[in-house]
Amino acid sequence: MTDLRRRLAAEALGTAMLVATVVGSGIMASRLTGDTALSLLGNTIPTGAMLMVLITTLGPVSGAHFNPAVTLVFGLRRDIGWLAALGYIAAQILGGLAGTLVAHAMFELPLLEVSATVRSGQGQWLAELVASFGLVFTILAGLRFRSDAIPWLVGLYITSAYWFTASTSFANPAVAIARAFSNTFAGIRPSDVPAFMAAELAGALLALALARWLLADPKTFTDKTVSEMKAAQ
Repeated sequence: MTDLRRRLAAEALGTAMLVATVVGSGIMASRLTGDTALSLLGNTIPTGAMLMVLITTLGPVSGAHFNPAVTLVFGLRRDIGWLAALGYIAAQILGGLAGTLVAHAMFELPLLEVSATVRSGQGQWLAELVASFGLVFTILAGLRFRSDAIPWLVGLYITSAYWFTASTSFANPAVAIARAFSNTFAGIRPSDVPAFMAAELAGALLALALARWLLADPKTFTDKTVSEMKAAQ
């Protein structure tokens, strides 16, 4: 139980710091420049960098999910028990909300706001599916081939996904919820959050399905082929 508490604390802390970085850097960037592209760049680099820091430092404690979609995938892989997974998701959501509060407090904004930023439409939903798919597949491929490089892989993937996806790559239901309470550069209208979350979870499940086939140990295929040939005889 003590170990689980530490893991939950790590998930809450990591998600809080991630959201504080996303929201805070967005506020700072928009205050420093009126150029949207520069603001997005100012939002992108800190987020990717913070992910590398958080995964490196908190990964050994909790696995550094910081994302309900990732926790769902690890639950389906049986890498985490469902009771612990539910705790992780609750900690991530609460941590994300705390991150928004801290970011607003630092910039002397109302602690909680309702975002008015519209993020809706088929392109946005597809972008979130793609962003979440790519993130989860990157994690699973990293675990399969280069687990030591996961902090860099995830940080670099999110950095690039900010720019190649129409939604700027939320790819995280807890972050989407937290950003709904920030009427800033990083915000999202609350009514748009459910569709984002559905797309993110769908992308994560698609990544899991593909990874199970594409990243399987070659020996698994050989054994299966031999078994099928024997059965056919």
